[in-house]
Amino acid sequence: MKELSVGLVGLMILSFFVALGMWGCPNYNVWSARLAGEAEFNRAEQNRKIAVLEAQAKRDSAKMFADAEIERAKGVAEANRIVADGLRGHDEYLRYLWIDKVAGSPQREVIYVPTEANLPILESSRSAHRAAQPVVEQ
Repeated sequence: MKELSVGLVGLMILSFFVALGMWGCPNYNVWSARLAGEAEFNRAEQNRKIAVLEAQAKRDSAKMFADAEIERAKGVAEANRIVADGLRGHDEYLRYLWIDKVAGSPQREVIYVPTEANLPILESSRSAHRAAQPVVEQ
């Protein structure tokens, strides 16, 4: 009888652990899934914050770049105004610079001189005549 009661106690302990396992495994799975979901949510929240900060950094960078371009354009405009004011009324000097440039250029270079109507004199016949002549090498 003693063996029967020890076996019965062992069977009861075994059935207790089986019942505990049957109750505990689904609850563990639910608990584990909840923790995994919270971890995934926290990861997604952190990734969203990172994306927002990167977008803000890009916006700030673009705004500062635009401000720098505006300042550069203001500088160029001021420089152009200074040059234009300095050259106003100095037609003779500008004509001298133009003639000096034309006189110092190589002979093969074609320079278009504006006429009174501000149209260039085209010398297409001269360039066609030059292309038709054979090249003589010495």
